[in-house]
Amino acid sequence: MIFYRKAISALLLAVIVCATAAAQKRARMTREEYIDRYKRIAVAHMERYGIPASITMAQGILESDCGNSTLSLSSNNHFGIKCKRNWTGERVYHDDDERGECFRKYPDVESSYADHAEFLDSQSRYDSLFAYSPTDYRSWARGLKAAGYATAPDYAERLIRIIEESRLYLLDSDDGLRLYASQTSGREETWFADNSSVGSVAETDRIDPDDYRVTINARQGYNIYRSNGLFYVTAKEGDTYASIGSIFRLSAKNLRRFNDRRAGDEPAKGEVVFIQKKRRQWDGNMHFHVALEGETLRSVAQSYGVQLRSLARMNRLKPDSPISKGDRLRIK
Repeated sequence: MIFYRKAISALLLAVIVCATAAAQKRARMTREEYIDRYKRIAVAHMERYGIPASITMAQGILESDCGNSTLSLSSNNHFGIKCKRNWTGERVYHDDDERGECFRKYPDVESSYADHAEFLDSQSRYDSLFAYSPTDYRSWARGLKAAGYATAPDYAERLIRIIEESRLYLLDSDDGLRLYASQTSGREETWFADNSSVGSVAETDRIDPDDYRVTINARQGYNIYRSNGLFYVTAKEGDTYASIGSIFRLSAKNLRRFNDRRAGDEPAKGEVVFIQKKRRQWDGNMHFHVALEGETLRSVAQSYGVQLRSLARMNRLKPDSPISKGDRLRIK
């Protein structure tokens, strides 16, 4: 009797193990499913930070094995970011270059994507990457390897191969979500999805970056314009960064950072307020700007959607350096 009970128990255990293994096999996410699930976040972060969506997606695919790796399943860490000294969140320990290394743990995958963008944006060793166009995924891939993001000698080549195999470079284009969908599955997509930091924006045709002020949409009384591939509004009488931020789900601190403002500064009526992080250079055809009477380095940076620090660096100036009428300033 005991023998039969043990035999039945062993059989049941075998059945459970097999069923679990089968379920895990069925649950494995494919590359196509992974792209479909997270591409909207990658595009939104490209608009906000200037990181190519193709690079974000390729790194997520490679680092997390399309969300199937042990690390990503145990910690929602899709980019292999280690704890570092400034990390105060939860941690998991995983064998990588060494045994039991500390990796960041996130409450959800979206938080991992957000931290990846902030990580690249805040680390000075990645500053040189932002000089590349968001459509230049090859330079970004090589730059990530050169800056030490990963130790694999073929890291850049692997990213480029993923991007080209899955045509992720389509996501880097204007209206990239719709373009990617139409050329890979025939489905239509809107320009921005729910994860965007600026809310829903109507579908548009391709917009030339040289068109300085083109109304894209309206939101709660604010016209949304686009310049240098970025969205912005103009401030009204009595506006503050906090009041504008509340409409577009952004903090006042981030808006000040996007617009090269200091703590306590507020926008003047009619002032351009970018609701995404500005780019490192102008993406249009012109290479230089001739200063007008009364312009400052910051006002030029706002006109072209270029970061003040980057504009100053291109012209070997300091951000607060004065400029005079007729000065020729590099903008790319």
